[in-house]
Amino acid sequence: MLKKSSWVAWGAALFIAWNCLLLLFLWNRPTSPSSSSSSSSSQGDRLTAEVIRLAQDAEAELERQKELLRQIQRYSGSWSRLRRLPQPLHPLPSPSHPPPPDLSSTVLPVLVLACDRSTVRRCLDKLLRYRPSPQRFPVIVSQDCGHAETARVIASYGDAVAHIQQPDLSDIPVPLEHRKFQGYYKIARHYRWALGQVFHTFRYRAAIVVEDDLEVAPDFFEYFQAAFPLLLSDRSLWCVSAWNDNGKEQLVDVSQAELLYRTDFFPGLGWLLLAELWDELEPKWPKAFWDDWMRQPEQRRERSCVRPEVSRTMTFGRKGVSHGQFFDQYLKFIKLNDRFVPFTRLDLSYLRKDSYERSFLPKVYSAPEVKVEELQGNRRKELGTVRIQYSGRDSFKAFAKALGLMDDLKSGVPRAGYRGIVSFVYRGRRVYLAPPSDWRGYDPTWS
Repeated sequence: MLKKSSWVAWGAALFIAWNCLLLLFLWNRPTSPSSSSSSSSSQGDRLTAEVIRLAQDAEAELERQKELLRQIQRYSGSWSRLRRLPQPLHPLPSPSHPPPPDLSSTVLPVLVLACDRSTVRRCLDKLLRYRPSPQRFPVIVSQDCGHAETARVIASYGDAVAHIQQPDLSDIPVPLEHRKFQGYYKIARHYRWALGQVFHTFRYRAAIVVEDDLEVAPDFFEYFQAAFPLLLSDRSLWCVSAWNDNGKEQLVDVSQAELLYRTDFFPGLGWLLLAELWDELEPKWPKAFWDDWMRQPEQRRERSCVRPEVSRTMTFGRKGVSHGQFFDQYLKFIKLNDRFVPFTRLDLSYLRKDSYERSFLPKVYSAPEVKVEELQGNRRKELGTVRIQYSGRDSFKAFAKALGLMDDLKSGVPRAGYRGIVSFVYRGRRVYLAPPSDWRGYDPTWS
């Protein structure tokens, strides 16, 4: 507005100056003797011409001033609207400008998906206890269901968390055979809305997604902060997960809590994604069963996730839309890491695709092959790390079940597997359950 006022004042001053000059000229013009009519007529003609010229110049200048004022008025409305628009909290980078090398100050919000569990308090208490900075890790709780008690619990945290609520609580028309799966449809709808808020409304560059029945480890934030640059730079990755599907205490090496892997299986249960991935997935987001949809080849597109040896989340939500599927057999036994690992001071470049395959694959296929019976009988202990080879879907499922692993496959991919290889610990020994070394890719019919 100051700029607009100065231009107006300048135009007014110029207008006054022109008129003053015109009056001064007319006041001081020479008078002609009455005895010389021809001379008077000639001077009158010249004066008239001069006045007309001055008037025309003054009129042209005034037109320029009016046009300038019109432009100022036109653009001042745009300036006002821009000032009123909500500014992006953390704008997305231009594709032509790579991120700066130092990403230590990048904001990574935690999106908590909540519904009707008042035990969300257990999740939020640990998040707020362990987060190193409220500014760098804002917590956004997105609530579906409209459950009043859960809403009161979330509101009790005040400004420590942002509470947003999914506005559409209506039932979703579903096929007759899917009536009992209505909950899965609502979850998918909620995910779509909540992620849209994070990436389109708040304009964050990335987000960590957790659900209201997850408890996090002390180094949960450290882990994601360290893995974020890797996710940005390695386009063969599409997520970082805090979860190991085979993370039961007897199947992991708790002394190697710093160990991370690549996996072709989408783990979920505490995961980091970039805004670019949401731009890709949102237009085709499914109506239900979003996590299994993520595991299909059309979405995964041969990309991998990073996952830990020891999980950085655990679930305490036995009851939910899945009615406790897998909970009593697997999920309640997942080991939650309790030792802080300074991931941001570690070199994670070994997880880049080329480096990882140069080191991981030779390690797997140089391990001596043993039979499941030998492993179960704790024989050939002198071998240390060993490999069990499966040849097809049925042998994989039989071996996995015998060794206490999750034996289900999604689009042919085993849980926690990379190139078909599942790494775990059995009776204190590192074991690789692996396909033949000439593996040719996943068979989606293995489900």
